[in-house]
Amino acid sequence: MSKYLGSTLLFLCLGLLFQTADAQVLVKRQLTKMGSLFDITVVARDSIQADQHIQNAANEIERIENLISEWRPHTQIAQVNQYAGISPVQVDKEVFELTRRAIQYSQLTDGAFDISIAALDKVWVFDGSMEELPSDDAIRNSVQYVGYQYIALDSVNTTIFLEKKGMKIGFGSIGKGYAADKGRELLQSLGIQGGIINASGDLSTWGAQPGRQLWKVGVRNPFKPHKMIKVLKLGYGSVATSGSYEKFAELHGKRYAHIINPITGWPSTGLTSVTVSGQSAEFANFLSTSIMVLGNKKGKKLLKNFADYKAIIVKDK
Repeated sequence: MSKYLGSTLLFLCLGLLFQTADAQVLVKRQLTKMGSLFDITVVARDSIQADQHIQNAANEIERIENLISEWRPHTQIAQVNQYAGISPVQVDKEVFELTRRAIQYSQLTDGAFDISIAALDKVWVFDGSMEELPSDDAIRNSVQYVGYQYIALDSVNTTIFLEKKGMKIGFGSIGKGYAADKGRELLQSLGIQGGIINASGDLSTWGAQPGRQLWKVGVRNPFKPHKMIKVLKLGYGSVATSGSYEKFAELHGKRYAHIINPITGWPSTGLTSVTVSGQSAEFANFLSTSIMVLGNKKGKKLLKNFADYKAIIVKDK
């Protein structure tokens, strides 16, 4: 869900092109994929090699988008949604396993995380135009097609079946984190010793900068954008942020985040941002999204189950 918070994390690495005495260069390129800006940074022997591998990472991200995008009509996930309530759809094992993990995330959070929220009826508007709360009936009806319990998986035939007509699944919450992880995995397999795949704030790092310095990622203060709460130093790691301070509705003196509780249809309240760091961007984003929905107390209880992941939680003022 950090697609909404691309400005939350601030890179402190050195420039777009930096060459050291041992003939390593650091090259950074920006491109648009999955409806968001990706920054891809690699450490290579020269800029030609770096550009080649940045393109390799871009191709991998494009490959993933062509599997899981709910907006591109030819993708396997789009077909799953098209046949909701009609028949199962066979998918690649990669898509099947990503969906299986997403269902596990739902089970871990008792539904606070749910990829079937893609079918949510949009009764909330977060562009500043809302003046009144939606009616209770409208909110209740908005989640009628949401429910991970109705996503049926057949591991023998690798099929996905949405049991209710009108259901949809989508990976806006963890898809870019997954792409960042897969981009890192690919470039490591090609021998790139260090880099960052940053998917608008869902990022995966490995190795180090030229000169063997760890990657530095600053977590900005949502109430003081020019200040940082903390600087994270990463080798092999990932960071993801979810939050409300860039996209929200303020009604009757209360702030409602764009992050919706899949069970109730109400926006999350109480937390302004959650930044999670650990090994996987996909998993970190699952946690950051879930903690936003669960709130501070329940969110910290969830986090305690995963000792390798840490969170920076900022409460509403």
